[in-house]
Amino acid sequence: MTRYDPQHHHRRSIRLKEYDYTQPGAYFITICTHGRAPLFGDVVDGEMRLNEYGEIVRAEWFKTVQLRPYVVLHEDEFVVMPNHIHGIIWIVDDVGATRRVAPTKTNPPAGPAPGSIGAIVGAFKSAVTRRINQRRGTPGVRVWQRNYYEHIIRHERALNAIRRYIAENPLRWHLDRYNPHATGTDPQAQEIWQMMKENARTVGRRAPTGGQS
Repeated sequence: MTRYDPQHHHRRSIRLKEYDYTQPGAYFITICTHGRAPLFGDVVDGEMRLNEYGEIVRAEWFKTVQLRPYVVLHEDEFVVMPNHIHGIIWIVDDVGATRRVAPTKTNPPAGPAPGSIGAIVGAFKSAVTRRINQRRGTPGVRVWQRNYYEHIIRHERALNAIRRYIAENPLRWHLDRYNPHATGTDPQAQEIWQMMKENARTVGRRAPTGGQS
């Protein structure tokens, strides 16, 4: 099976063309560093030890809820790894939802729709990049890969599996596909990816082939 490779497929959008990414729901997000550089710390004895850049990433992720009242984030649904992050973003239907403007055929947005997953992720990436480059004195240097991966979580089984995967990611770093020194493949990751593909097919989505770690 051919795996999804963001370095190879980054020029093809992996967003659903007709899906409104401003609508309430749970979204599983993965973002890699540029060139998969290990910027955020190290895994030691199955525990992620964040460096100062990793702490910036974590702080900016949870700062999102201060800036966007329609977003909910949970501590047990986010992890910073040496060269990538995994997290679940919840868009909830509350008073903040009135700030979101869904895209329309007659008035398509110039970029990601305000309040959408694309806008949320883009703002997070920009804030992290700005703070890290200020800290290390490298203005204009890329921190993240150009795109990101998302999966719309549609049922409790998938949510529980993804939560477990996020929580156990440091313990399974030796099998992580983003680890250049991985000793094998992670069956848990493959199981989750298969579940995502099957779920996508049930709603008529053509999922990218392959897997994410």
